[in-house]
Amino acid sequence: MSYRKLVLFFAVMLILSACNVTKHVPDGEYLLNQTRIHSDVNNISQSDLKEYLRQTPNARAFGLFRLQLGIYNLAGKDTASWINKSLKRMGSAPVIFNQNMTDISVQQLQKLYVNRGFINAQVESQVKLKKKKAEVDYFIHSNRPYSIRRYNIKIKNEVLDRIATDTAKSLIRPGMNFDVDQLDAERSRVATAMRDRGYYHFNKEYLAYIADSSQVDHKIDLSLDLISTLKLNHDSLNKYMFQKFNVGKVIFFANTGAGINMDNIDFTKFDTVSFRDFYLIFEDQKFLKLDALINNTYINPHSVFNEKNVEKTYSALNSLGPIKYVNISFKEKNQNTLDCYIIIEPAKTVSFSTELEGTYTDGYWGGAWKLNGVNKNTFKGAEALTLQGRLAYEWQQGIWERELGGQVGLRFPKFMFPVGSFDFKRNIHANTEFTSNLSYQFRPSQFSALNAGAGVNYSWVRTKFTHTFELFNLSYMDYTVDPVFYSTYLATGIYNKYNYNSRFILRSGYTGSFSTFNPNRPLRNYSTYRYSIESAGNLLYGLNKLLGTPVSSDGNYQLFGIGYSQYVRGEYNTTYHQILDKNNHLVYHFGFGLGFPYGNASIIPYERRFYSGGANSVRGWNESSLGPGIYQRDPSLASGRRDFNQVGDIKLDLNMEYRVKLFYVFEGALFLDGGNVWTIRDYEEQQGGVFKLNTFMKQLAIAYGTGIRMDFSFFIARFDFGLKLFDPSQSRVHQWQLGNDFSLKDDFAFHIAIGYPF
Repeated sequence: MSYRKLVLFFAVMLILSACNVTKHVPDGEYLLNQTRIHSDVNNISQSDLKEYLRQTPNARAFGLFRLQLGIYNLAGKDTASWINKSLKRMGSAPVIFNQNMTDISVQQLQKLYVNRGFINAQVESQVKLKKKKAEVDYFIHSNRPYSIRRYNIKIKNEVLDRIATDTAKSLIRPGMNFDVDQLDAERSRVATAMRDRGYYHFNKEYLAYIADSSQVDHKIDLSLDLISTLKLNHDSLNKYMFQKFNVGKVIFFANTGAGINMDNIDFTKFDTVSFRDFYLIFEDQKFLKLDALINNTYINPHSVFNEKNVEKTYSALNSLGPIKYVNISFKEKNQNTLDCYIIIEPAKTVSFSTELEGTYTDGYWGGAWKLNGVNKNTFKGAEALTLQGRLAYEWQQGIWERELGGQVGLRFPKFMFPVGSFDFKRNIHANTEFTSNLSYQFRPSQFSALNAGAGVNYSWVRTKFTHTFELFNLSYMDYTVDPVFYSTYLATGIYNKYNYNSRFILRSGYTGSFSTFNPNRPLRNYSTYRYSIESAGNLLYGLNKLLGTPVSSDGNYQLFGIGYSQYVRGEYNTTYHQILDKNNHLVYHFGFGLGFPYGNASIIPYERRFYSGGANSVRGWNESSLGPGIYQRDPSLASGRRDFNQVGDIKLDLNMEYRVKLFYVFEGALFLDGGNVWTIRDYEEQQGGVFKLNTFMKQLAIAYGTGIRMDFSFFIARFDFGLKLFDPSQSRVHQWQLGNDFSLKDDFAFHIAIGYPF
C-alpha cells in the first residue's frame, strides 16, 4: 500500500470511527455530548462560568470534530493489544454523563453568583437523554443583586486605619456589587500591607466585615473591623498582632539543611563567613560566596520586616544556577527583632550538550552541529559561563555554503560598574553579562564574511516586567567579495555596495517585556508585550566632531580607517491570547519596527534592517523574500536564491492564528498573516520599496495556511505550511493568488521552527 493510500485509509477510518462516538459508552450510560449555560445577565463571562462545571464534553478540534475521542474509538475491545493501548493513550476516553457532577455544578454556579452579589440567584439544570447521548443545559436566574451603599472602617489602630481607608488602593467602592471575592481580596490587601510594614504576626483572619441590609432594599452598609476575639482580649492579642518587627541577622545555611535546630545553633561547629550581619554557615567546602547571596537577597539586617522582600528573595535566589532549593524562615530574637534563616541546597553546576539540527532556508536544505557547555558557578559566586560552538552546512545549487562560529558569555548575578558604592550597586539587583562572538561565513561565488563582536548588558526583573539594558555592543564585519559577484551585482548597482563594506557598529539599547498571564488562572485571556530601542554611532560621531577629525573620501568619519554605522532603531510587538477553552485558543499579533539612518550613514547595516516572510512573519513567503513594498525581485537570480535587497527600514506584521489541541502531543493551527517591509528613503537599488502613507495599505502582503505542532513540554516543534493570497509585487491582475494563477512552487512556503511564532 502506497504512502498516500495509507494516509487516506487512516483518515477515512478516523472519520468513520468518529461518527460512532458512543462506541465505548457502556449500555445504560450516556456520552456527555454538550453543555450550555444560559444566564440572564452578562456580568460574568462564559469562560469564567465554564470553570465551575465539574463535567464538560470531550474537546472538539476547530469547534467541530472530537478528534481525541475519534482516536480513542479506533481502538478495539482487545485490551491486551499493543495498538489498542496506544490508540487509547493518544486519544481521550468518552466523558460519561454523571448526574452527581451535574448537581455539584449547579451548586458551584449558584455559589459563584451569590458570591458576586446575586444573593437570591437560582440555578437549574435540564438533562436531555437520547441515543446514548446526554445534553445538559444550565439556567441561571440571577435576580436583583445586592450592592454596597456605604463602606466604613471601624478599626482604631492608626496604621491599619490608614491602609484600609486608602481609597486609591482599596478594592471596595460604594455602588459596587456585594462581591465576596472582592471583599476577601481587600482583606488580603490590607493584611499584606501591614506585613510589609513590619507587622509580622498580622494576617487577614484578624479582619471581619459587618454587613447591614436592613436599611434599604438590596443595599448593604458594610463595615470593616477586627474580629470579636481581638476586641475581648485587646491587651495581649492586640500587643501581639500590632507588634512591629525589624530584621536582626540574616543567616545562610549551605549544605546544612538536614538536622539543623534553628532555636539552638552552636556557631562554633561550623565554618562561618560574615559581612554586615549577613552570615554564611557551611560544612566542609564552601560552594557559594557570601557576596553572591547578599546581592540576590532583598532582606536586609536592621530593616523593617517586609513580606514582599521575602517573596522577591525567594525568586532571586532560586534563579541562581548553583542553588536547587531555598527555604526562608524567621525566629523571634526578642520583642521586636526577627532573625532570618535561609537554608540553601546546592544544585549541579556543570553540563555539556550537543545538538544536531536540520535547516531549511529559502528553499535550501542544510544541517548544523552545536556544542554547548555551561558552568553555573564558575568562580564560586554563581557566575554562569556559557560556551557555544556551531558548524553549519547548506547545499545551494551544487555548492556547499558553510558557517563556523562560537560564542562565549559570562553572567554575574550582580550589578558591575566602575563607579558607585556597594549599597548602590546591590540595591539595583541586576545581572551583568559580558558577551563575545566570532563567526566566519563562506558563500562560494558570492562573498566570505568575518564577524567579531563583544558587549556588556544588564538585566533585571521587576514583578512581571523584564528589562535588559545593553551598555554597549561593538561588532566588526569584514567582507571579502568574489570579483564576479562584485562586477555582476555591486558595480552595476543591483545591490547596495554598503552592505558588503567592512564596518564597525557600536550600539547601545534597551529591551523590555511584560505579560499579563496568571499561572493561577491559565484559562483567562492574557497579553504579552515586547519593545526595544537601540542607537549606534552617536558616541563615535560626537568624538569625531569634538576632535575635528577629517572625513574620508566618501564624506564620512572612520574608526581605524574603517567606516562605522549611525542609526536609531525601535521595535514593538504585542500578542493577545483569547482562550476559548483549554483546547482551543485564538492568538492575535501586531508587530511594528522602524529604523532611521543619519549622521555618518545613509543606510542601516544589512544585519540590523528588517525583513518579512519566514516562520515568524508572513508565512506564505520564505525568510527575506517579501518586499520592500512592491519591489520586483531581480530576474537574473536563480529560483530560491536570496535577493539581498529584500530588507527594509520599516516593518509591519499582522497575524491571527487559531490553535487547537488535536491528540497526544499533536496540535493544529490555522493562520492568516499580513505584512511587509518598506524603506525609509527611495533607494535606487530598491525601486518601489519606499514607504508612503497613501499606498502602504495596498502593499500589505497576505498569506494563509495551516500548521502542525508537537508539544513535548520542554520544547515545541513547529511545521507551518503557508500559501500566498495577495502578492503586492505582482501586476494588478495577478496580485490575488487564486484559481489558475496559483503555483505550488512559487506561492507555497514550508517552515520548520522551534516554539510558537508569537
